[in-house]
This record gives sequence, structure tokens and C-alpha cells, in this order.
Amino acid sequence: MLESCAQLIDELGYEGVTTTLIAERAGVAVGSLYQFFPDKRAVVQELTRRNLNRFVDAIGERFATSDLANWWDAVDTVIDVYITMHRDVPAFSRLHFGDVVDLRLLDESQDNNAVIAEKLIALLAERFTLDEQHLLLPLSVAVEAADAVLNLAFRRDPSGDSELVAETKELVRGYLANRMPDQPNDMASPR
Repeated sequence: MLESCAQLIDELGYEGVTTTLIAERAGVAVGSLYQFFPDKRAVVQELTRRNLNRFVDAIGERFATSDLANWWDAVDTVIDVYITMHRDVPAFSRLHFGDVVDLRLLDESQDNNAVIAEKLIALLAERFTLDEQHLLLPLSVAVEAADAVLNLAFRRDPSGDSELVAETKELVRGYLANRMPDQPNDMASPR
């Protein structure tokens, strides 16, 4: 059902999708869909959670298999995973992490970007032995800034304007370089 929902969102956009269309595409009765999901929003919410888990897992896998000497090496990895998902994961380019539907789709107590920041904080803290409390504000700001510029990159070019993607990396790395421990002395530009 989630795959069917994702395909339909790619084709019709969120507003064009109905529970009846999702059920038809999935080859199940609408009543069967309602056994698992009370409405379209709940289906999309679960799809968004699955995409968040994919995002976090992909970053974790890249962190584990890449030679990342410092946290600033991880910035490109995080942005690259996001760009790949935007290009390759059905419905991700239309839903992102649910902001199109509801700014609190992932968690009623905080906005979607705060949830993403928490996940990234946990990954960075574990990988680079950093204090999570020290990361909270700078990573929250970095996620918001990256989200805004990457949205612009995909508005300009459906595959992501490469200059704006590079600017996003530079913006985030430059901002965090002044707020994170172990700042690089000579941080290379991602351009």
C-alpha cells in the first residue's frame, strides 16, 4: 500500500491521491486499507516515516563505510544522501519529510525538521564522540538552512541545481565550522 501511495503521489501529487486510488493501485479493497490506516494522511505519514528511516540508515551505512576523519566530512554525506533520495525514492521529491502535508507529520510534539535534526545529532554524536546537547542548536539551524536552499535547488532544476547544492554544502560547513568542536583550520570548499 505504501508503494502504491508513493507511485500515485509521483503521478498526481498529494492532493490528487485518495484512499480509493491507493487501494485500487495496491489491489486491495478500500476496507482492507482502512484496517491499517484511518485515512490518506496516515498512509502518507507512514510512508514519510519509512523514508526518514531510509535516510538515517543510508547515512549510518555511509558513515560506517567511509573514511570520515571529522564531522565536516560528514556534511557532504548527509546532503548527498538527501539528494539521492530526492532523485530516486518514489514520492520523496513531492513529500520530502512530510512538510507538504503537515509540518508536524513525523511527531505531533515537534516539527519535521526538528525530528530530522535529532536523528542527525544522534548519528554525528555517535560517530565523532560529540556531546548531543552541544549539537542541538547548531544542527537545528543547519537543517533549516539546508532545507531552504535545497528546496530552491529543486525548484530551479528537478534533479537539483548543482550550483545550489554546492552552495548548501558550503553554507552548512561554514556555519558549523564556527559552532562545532574541532573546527578545521583549512576547510576546503565543496565546489
